[in-house]
Amino acid sequence: MKKVLFVLFAANCALSSMAQVKTAVSEFNVAGPYAIATPFAIDTVDVQGKKFDPNSQLGAIALTSQPTGKFAGGVLPSLPDSKSVGVLSFYVNNADFIKGKVEVKGPKHAKLYIDGVEAGGELKLAPEHHTFTVQYLAEPKDTDSIQVVIDANKAVAYTLEKQHPYMVHDLTDGKRVRGINVSADGQLVCVSYQTTDRGGNSRWNYELRDAKTGKLISQPSRNPRWMPKSCAWLEEEKEGDKRVLYRVEPRTGVRSRYAYDVPEGGYTVAPTEDYLIITKEAEGPKEDQDVFEVLEMDDRQPGWRKRSYLVKYDVKTGISQRITFGNKGEYLSDISQDGSKLLIISNRSRLTKRPTTVSDVYVMDARTLQVDTLLSGAEFLGSGSFSPDGKQILFTGNPEAFNRIGCVLPASLTPSMTENELFLFDIASKQVTPLTKDFNPSVESVDWSWADGQVYFSAEDKDYVNIFTLNPKTGKITQLPIQGDYAYRFDMASQAPVLAYLSYKTMEPASAYVATVNSKKSTFNGQRTMFDGKEALGDAEIGTCQDWNFINSRGDKVYGRLYLPKDFDASKKYPMIVYYYGGCSPVSRYFESPYAPQYWNSLGYVAYILQPSGATGFGQEWASRHVNTAGRGPAEDIIEGTKKICEAHPFINKEKIGCMGASYGGFMTQYLQTQTDIFAAAVSHAGIANHTSYWGEGYWGYNYSEVSMANSYPWSHRQLYVDQSPLFNADKIHTPLLLLHGNADTNVPLIESLQMFTALKLLGREVALVEVTGENHHILDYAKKEKWLATQMAWFQKWLKDDPTWWDALYSKKHL
Repeated sequence: MKKVLFVLFAANCALSSMAQVKTAVSEFNVAGPYAIATPFAIDTVDVQGKKFDPNSQLGAIALTSQPTGKFAGGVLPSLPDSKSVGVLSFYVNNADFIKGKVEVKGPKHAKLYIDGVEAGGELKLAPEHHTFTVQYLAEPKDTDSIQVVIDANKAVAYTLEKQHPYMVHDLTDGKRVRGINVSADGQLVCVSYQTTDRGGNSRWNYELRDAKTGKLISQPSRNPRWMPKSCAWLEEEKEGDKRVLYRVEPRTGVRSRYAYDVPEGGYTVAPTEDYLIITKEAEGPKEDQDVFEVLEMDDRQPGWRKRSYLVKYDVKTGISQRITFGNKGEYLSDISQDGSKLLIISNRSRLTKRPTTVSDVYVMDARTLQVDTLLSGAEFLGSGSFSPDGKQILFTGNPEAFNRIGCVLPASLTPSMTENELFLFDIASKQVTPLTKDFNPSVESVDWSWADGQVYFSAEDKDYVNIFTLNPKTGKITQLPIQGDYAYRFDMASQAPVLAYLSYKTMEPASAYVATVNSKKSTFNGQRTMFDGKEALGDAEIGTCQDWNFINSRGDKVYGRLYLPKDFDASKKYPMIVYYYGGCSPVSRYFESPYAPQYWNSLGYVAYILQPSGATGFGQEWASRHVNTAGRGPAEDIIEGTKKICEAHPFINKEKIGCMGASYGGFMTQYLQTQTDIFAAAVSHAGIANHTSYWGEGYWGYNYSEVSMANSYPWSHRQLYVDQSPLFNADKIHTPLLLLHGNADTNVPLIESLQMFTALKLLGREVALVEVTGENHHILDYAKKEKWLATQMAWFQKWLKDDPTWWDALYSKKHL
């Protein structure tokens, strides 16, 4: 049992939240004491004329020294025959903002630190797991005692245990597994890690391990780039102005030169390892920087005028030659297993008809450079890869690809362009076979194995991401028995049926696994954990998650999840945060989202995440509900689900429900407030307020409208673009609304939040706008992200807990 200690000097613990409450801390973890000596003094003052200060010796030991015991009142521990320094510590886990004062009483020489920073008398504690540390200096005969007194706006609980609720720095800090790749023969695997310290300093490290035993072999200084055929990797060096690739034997570290004077650009090693295909860029025509012509909407994007082309580099001779030429740009999609064929795709604009980008697909003879044009102006197509024998191509695309051959919807319905299918294209006959037409999950990453001839792919499977095998001869699809709930990255050995992957559990950071696949049975002959995600949790403790689905008024099953705090008490009333996307993909079980229900739980909220209609992963019909609805339907699911979950759970305070979303979810947040008054507070990050302006503003506004407003335009479908834009319904919004936006957002420009902010200000409604300087659609800078996250939760504390203390500390009242 963990011990939580309270010492209250207040006469009445039931005072209002605004009353000051004193907490006396007299029990601590202790490290030391450790002997120190006063420096030999040649003079009585230093070079600045100052006398020696005993407090300068308080830095003699680290604040992070591991405790050696406990201390509870009485005389501070000291040494009988030497001056000494000791470290006392305790922890505070606060779910609400705490404001007040703190004082250290007793020792003649002591310093207080909070989270490693020396603290003065003023106390401002954002909700977090805080470490309080006191360094003290003791003489052999000292009889000092100690007491830390916290005088705050509410009672403060302190503990001597490291275990703590999952807080914001557990989300941003610590060690995480980020990558995994396997050698060609499947015998070795490299796992990549990123470790972030408090404050944002980040470092990467790599581990080379035996795939079967997990034994650590070495720790490379960089992430290996495996060769496609031999068990070796390539390392790149600069020798003068020459780019050189070295082949490295992984078990011995022996290096040998592989390629010299390699042209700059990204490269792909041929499966035969005798040549490289390098992607280079040609600069487009320059304009006057002060007054210039914009050729089309995408011309606003940096680098849009650059065009890629391909170069073949022969490893034996060192000769390189350009193999593609044109003004549209080309990229390499695949190389056949025997190295004889290149699959090349060129994309070009066609603005007058949806889709506005089409693809030309070519097969090039790698030796003669002769080209066969397979497809010209192909619509709704993704990437492609050769079959092991080079006679077929596996394409990804949405249900409208190849004249809707993979579509199950009637002609009157437009599929979602973000719902992905697989198609088998026979090169000789040009016949197309849809492979996933009746398969509801939406395809993500794909690998056609040379080792066993099976197609391996990951797919959104409702709000999970699973890995599947597909037999291209029979069309049979089988789910592999992977660990975890969200397989967000996988790698197949090129010459062996070995699968390496990373996967999150719903309530746990990602783990790394390696498995040997039995392709005949689509099972694993063996599976080993290379990194356990529990390690990334450290001392943080999380609550629980349970599926909570409901049948909506249209008879559909709407999936969702209910998150409860660790110390959940059903007899209490909890405020709730509802989160959704409402756009073209589900809110997955990805554990490290900045919109983290496990963090909200630690602040005293229950959380409800749901998957309204329009999301991929539930089949083509469900995904198509995102098209030409502009929020109608998905919003109804969110409102209905919120009401039903409150009815089913009396512990939810239905008067204190907040909602939050980002991007299309930010639009959904604004739109919801025009449709319902069930929310007590709302947060919209980078939300679309006006479909007509977003359509022409952002870098991808008109592109995304191809998905969400297919064949509908502001001049032809006013009902979608105007009537269902939150801005044109702003007078219906009465919910306190926080608008968050990076002011360098090129996806959803800041003007979207500015328009809604202006409208609600003129209407006299509760609204706040917070800009994040220099950040784009995602808030990535560590310090800015920290305050951005705090801003969200301070808003909810103000409106869902009736406590504006945190908000006022972040954004003080202005008398203007």
